[in-house]
Amino acid sequence: MITVSEVSMNFGPQVLFDNVNVVFNAGERYGLTGPNGAGKSTFMKIVSGDIEPVTGTVRRPKKLGVLRQDHYAYEDKRIIDVVMMGNAPLWRAMVEKEALLAKGDDLDDDDGMRLGELEMVIAEEDGYMAEAEATELLEGLGIEEKDQTNTMSTLVGGDKVRVLLAQALFGQPDGLLLDEPTNALDIASIRWLEGFLEEYTGVLVVISHDRHFLNSVCTRIADIDYETIIVYPGNYDDMVEAKAQARSSLEMANSAKQKKISQLQDFVQRFRAGSRASQVKSREKQLDREREALANLKRSNIARPFIRFEIKRPSGKQVLAVDGLTKMFEHCTIVDDFHFNVFRGEKIAIVGRNGVGKTSLLRLLQGELRADDGEVNWGYEAQIGYMPQDHGEMIEKSDETAHKWLWHWNDEANEEELRSLFGRMLFTKDEPFKPTKVLSGGETVRLLLMRLMILKPNVLILDEPTNHLDLEAIRSLTEALAQYEGTCLFVTHDRQMVTQVADRILEMSADGIRELSPQQFADGEFLVTQRQYRKSSW
Repeated sequence: MITVSEVSMNFGPQVLFDNVNVVFNAGERYGLTGPNGAGKSTFMKIVSGDIEPVTGTVRRPKKLGVLRQDHYAYEDKRIIDVVMMGNAPLWRAMVEKEALLAKGDDLDDDDGMRLGELEMVIAEEDGYMAEAEATELLEGLGIEEKDQTNTMSTLVGGDKVRVLLAQALFGQPDGLLLDEPTNALDIASIRWLEGFLEEYTGVLVVISHDRHFLNSVCTRIADIDYETIIVYPGNYDDMVEAKAQARSSLEMANSAKQKKISQLQDFVQRFRAGSRASQVKSREKQLDREREALANLKRSNIARPFIRFEIKRPSGKQVLAVDGLTKMFEHCTIVDDFHFNVFRGEKIAIVGRNGVGKTSLLRLLQGELRADDGEVNWGYEAQIGYMPQDHGEMIEKSDETAHKWLWHWNDEANEEELRSLFGRMLFTKDEPFKPTKVLSGGETVRLLLMRLMILKPNVLILDEPTNHLDLEAIRSLTEALAQYEGTCLFVTHDRQMVTQVADRILEMSADGIRELSPQQFADGEFLVTQRQYRKSSW
């Protein structure tokens, strides 16, 4: 159990939490939700003990698994050892035991007694199955056994996160605090993690922008809003429905209060100079009370961008023809004699493990990467709007403002229309005039989406478009793509987006490319050769 009592936190004038009281019970799996900037990661650090709140206390289990973000803290350590460090008492006992055994014939009686004590600790912590558990965790998260004795320095950033996630899961902790565990995972690893967490019996608090993941894993949602945390029963979709009803009731109450204030103001203005002075005075006091009550109402921090993709003119019926496309690198094959046709209005999702070549395929289709063999032919009037995974390819971090950068792509909208677009995409007041070098990840993605909204292409090619977006923005983007009348090819690990948008699905794996139906994908018949979670008997 994790108990949060009277916790408040602010940064200067910005209040994140005000007198929060919440209990996270063992056996329950909580999704911690709220828009970007609401304080989710800050709250997680308060719960883990990494930072202290302004006021209040937190009681937490002694054995707590926390997903750390210090990616370069273990560069000279073996990958499998980093995972086992997740159980600190066990790791200390194993290291001390190894040091004592290194003495060989120089061991004395005290050393022998200490070895006995260490053996008890190791046995109590299931130390003799530690390597087997660590190996299985790493394999499930996409780190092959042959690589697990290498040092952390051999891994790229995303794979380092996988190791740190395995570290948090290791040792059967009583509590788990996972901040964005799905960020660096591909679709197969996310599915494995879901299976693991569904079997977990401790208390879990997890932050994720993957709606499908939250719906699959969570039994409760702890939502940050109105400067507090409200716990809803059920998964994320259940919370959205309950919150919509609650917000509607609150808005009705606010509307009634505003109407009451208007009536009081009207009475005071009409009779202030007449013979009903005592009634006016009474109404003025009531008006002050109503205004104060309205001012004290905490406002929701939920905001949702308005995204809509239009087309200037439609393409021809056949949008794309791929004939015998082949591309190989030294250690992998991206495509081999690939044949593929795309027709107007089709929405095609491309799924697969990280590193299998999804981005390379998009570049091949656009001619940015030269094929070894085969042809790619775009159809009549096909106008492509591309959003790369590496946002720096399009938006250079410089002193140029977001407004000026977007203006380069504009040949229709006037200043007023452009400012309105910034507003619909949640850029407030002077934010459009921020230099691109200080834009957050979410702001950068919204700016790239605005570019596509201005260009109005009839073909969208999107590489991981949900990166850095919060759940509300991802919902808005998903709905916009579902309603888009043009053709769309997109790479994503977001299964909710695939399910709601795609009518065709390409699965890329080491065995090549195969096409799935939406029903096959919905039934989980994707990446079937990849490792799936099976409960172990460690």
